[in-house]
Amino acid sequence: MSETTVPATPATASRSRTPRGRAPRIALSALQIVLGLFYAFASALPKLIAHPSAAESFDKLGWGSAGMYIIGTLELAGGVALLIPLLSSVAAVALSALMVGAFIVNVTVVHGPYVATPLVLILPLALIAWARRSHNAELVRLVRRRA
Repeated sequence: MSETTVPATPATASRSRTPRGRAPRIALSALQIVLGLFYAFASALPKLIAHPSAAESFDKLGWGSAGMYIIGTLELAGGVALLIPLLSSVAAVALSALMVGAFIVNVTVVHGPYVATPLVLILPLALIAWARRSHNAELVRLVRRRA
């Protein structure tokens, strides 16, 4: 061992690992915030305020305003739940299921230029669901305790 190297103690070893562990956590949290805001504002809000483009789309599907408000409410709830640590994994799974439905509707009915968009959104949602899966056990314990 040279004079310039310092032996690794548990304290210095944990400090050297912190940036590598911290950066992915920050990136994942940033991804959750971006997706949560996207679902709440860019996706749900036009449906909930009955923006003409959203209303026209749902009328073409034959779902009318009721379908538009239901989908908008589900997207808003999922977007908000992505921002709540305990609910983030469940929200990501639920929004992924919603995106599978959106993909099926886009492929079978809409045939628009954005057919792949729901599939693209599933990838970061799946990452969040997997990375935050430890919250699921905590959520189950909380629900069982209250039941």
